[in-house]
Amino acid sequence: MDTSYPREDYLPMTSHKRDPSSTAVTVGAPPRDHLVWSIFNTIYMNFCCLGFVALAFSVKARDRKVAGDVEAARRFSSKARCYNALATAGSVVLPLLLAALVITGVLHLSKLAQDSVGFFSYQFSTSDDEDK
Repeated sequence: MDTSYPREDYLPMTSHKRDPSSTAVTVGAPPRDHLVWSIFNTIYMNFCCLGFVALAFSVKARDRKVAGDVEAARRFSSKARCYNALATAGSVVLPLLLAALVITGVLHLSKLAQDSVGFFSYQFSTSDDEDK
């Protein structure tokens, strides 16, 4: 029993002659798959697993591009680019925001500490002039 896939007896017969009236024109370059960016996000900056999701869409885009399905490759490439942008933004912006919050908190606490030192080091006069 032959279990190879696809079976040769069910393949449609295609003609190798070209019909000049049905020529397909591809506009622009093939879509980018953003695979390197996805691998970078997966390994180094995997914010909420968005890098892994971007890697999956990048691989799908590359597979569709190799198979010749340009429209599906464009859709998967667009999704991979969006997830890569979200992963990069989340991995870069959030730590910067956290660092800014820590710095402003430390500055605010140091100002409060200086003011409280001045308040607690105030000495009341012990003169008897006020009691009379």
